[in-house]
Amino acid sequence: MFKHLRLNEFKVFFYRLSLVYLFYFFARVLFYLFNKSILKVDSFSEFISLCYYGLAFDTTAILYVNLLFILLSVIPLYRNTNAGYQKVVFYVYFTTNLIAYATNFVDFIYYKYTFARTTVAVLNVLEHETNKMTLLFSFIIDYWYVPVLFLIFSAFWVFLYKKVTVKVEVPANKVYYFGFSTVSFLIIVLLTIGGIRGGDFNKATRPINLLDASRHVTNIVHSDIVLNTPFAIIRTMFTESFKKVSYQDVNEQVILEKVQPIKQYNNNPQTKPNVVVFILESFGKEYIGAFNKDTKIPNYKSHTPFIDSLSQQSMIFTNAYANGRQSIHGMSSVLAGIPSFKDAFTSSPYPKQKIESLASTLKSQGYNTSFFHGAANGSMGFLGFSNILGIENYYGRTEFNDDSQFDGYWGIWDEPFLQFMEKTLDKKATPFFASVFTVSSHEPYVVPEKYKNRFREGGVPIHKCVEYTDYALKRFFDEAKKKPWFSNTIFVMVADHCNQIYYEEYEKAINRYAIPILIYQPNSKYVGVDTDLAQQIDIYPTILDMVGYPKPFRSWGRSLFDKKSSQPFVINSTGTIYQFSKGNYICTFDGKKALGFYDKNDKELKNNLISSRNAEMQEIELNCKAFIEDYYDRVIDQKLYYKEK
Repeated sequence: MFKHLRLNEFKVFFYRLSLVYLFYFFARVLFYLFNKSILKVDSFSEFISLCYYGLAFDTTAILYVNLLFILLSVIPLYRNTNAGYQKVVFYVYFTTNLIAYATNFVDFIYYKYTFARTTVAVLNVLEHETNKMTLLFSFIIDYWYVPVLFLIFSAFWVFLYKKVTVKVEVPANKVYYFGFSTVSFLIIVLLTIGGIRGGDFNKATRPINLLDASRHVTNIVHSDIVLNTPFAIIRTMFTESFKKVSYQDVNEQVILEKVQPIKQYNNNPQTKPNVVVFILESFGKEYIGAFNKDTKIPNYKSHTPFIDSLSQQSMIFTNAYANGRQSIHGMSSVLAGIPSFKDAFTSSPYPKQKIESLASTLKSQGYNTSFFHGAANGSMGFLGFSNILGIENYYGRTEFNDDSQFDGYWGIWDEPFLQFMEKTLDKKATPFFASVFTVSSHEPYVVPEKYKNRFREGGVPIHKCVEYTDYALKRFFDEAKKKPWFSNTIFVMVADHCNQIYYEEYEKAINRYAIPILIYQPNSKYVGVDTDLAQQIDIYPTILDMVGYPKPFRSWGRSLFDKKSSQPFVINSTGTIYQFSKGNYICTFDGKKALGFYDKNDKELKNNLISSRNAEMQEIELNCKAFIEDYYDRVIDQKLYYKEK
């Protein structure tokens, strides 16, 4: 029976895949040797550790590149072992692999100029160059030893490939042959899908991208050792939204006037209160009674008794909106003031750079910095991004270290995790900055078994989860207010994005982004309701204004408490269309021109006023253009921090 099971074929198949891993390892060693002066690994064991973490990224790239080879190797065709078929397999294998492998060799040299693995973005750089072939030949001549090395390693690879060959076999028993082949094919397909995702089948995590390499390192530059160039190119292949744009009516002066990308406030004396930012998963404004008093929704019901109570002692912003649509958009918007439009900034080719943020500016003032997220460490790329922001301590499911409190889907239940956070903060020296991203108010919308009769199904399934997280927040504050650090702390609550809609008011196009922003500081002057436009990217400059941060800093948002320096506005994107709100109008913009103008109260975007555009509309469109141009310039040119002259 065994002679019909294709064992020799599969042994050779796995040998050939193993060779790809071996040569990716060689490429990683060479990449380091060519760039060791700027990568600076302290020990051999550290380098081996980086190589180990690189296996997940190698696996993704290798499986993508070898999809056709894998298919040809495992599909049962009876003729798989004959010489002609194996020659086809040979050419498919080396054509795809050597093209991908060559990109690693380009980075032996190119990395010194970009300080990043090559991505699809390099094609954008070359797009308008007329001397592409000249540049290519110049590279080959100036760095002749790199192509020579590539040819040597390629020849060695071919030599090893030919050392192990498939034996010619003609299966006699079709039942055994096809039965074994079918089972093997399904297993290999399953393993390939998992490998492409980064070794994870869990729906709670998205496939690994460039950002995830940062979670494995203490020195951010080492993430480029963990990565490989084929992976960087593949993962950014469809990230075309990160391109520079240039508008005829926008120049540097317009950007300085309309966008004011460098801020400095002198409204408050310099102080050092603790700062705690709650980023609440899916906590749309719709669910919170204190934020809906003026919406006039018939038979409205609040699901947040604690937040409603806290709002009476806080400053709440009832006309606030998210700058993104997903959780992975939220962290960069809130903590670093960097919005996401078509694609997440953190999934782009550009997050691995020096970024000025709430964490970095407070850290420069002597703050200890922490980030809490109850999901698996690295979920959503938060661990990698917190590393990039320079956050000193990351606390996730691993640090919580008690999976009896795991919800079975996303992470640790909010109540025990927020209690863990509170106890952790008790041990921190002050001043400290801490942010937490909650997890429980998320699909599949379940609450702990012990609370199933307390938090019941509301109008939509998320309602009971919102009620549970609101209770978890109450428990956190009940404990925190007993501690000496509490009275000298600024607390911020904001949602990452909206979720299930129950009331018709929130089905309106603009209100799909409506979120709460709440700022609470015990016994402070910041109490009341502010109805001006507000957005996630305003939180970062607002906190710096409150604490009297003394230096200029990069920020696209504005302090919500500064009514003199700049006008309120909101920008976000549907994924294809920008939405820019300011003054009396909402502008929809396709990246080139305005598609529509709507009255600020026309949240459904029903009545397009573009045919009667006026001077204010013109000004709003110019403001939108200036923001977009400055955004992509700063992201792509790595100017996400203010460098004092």
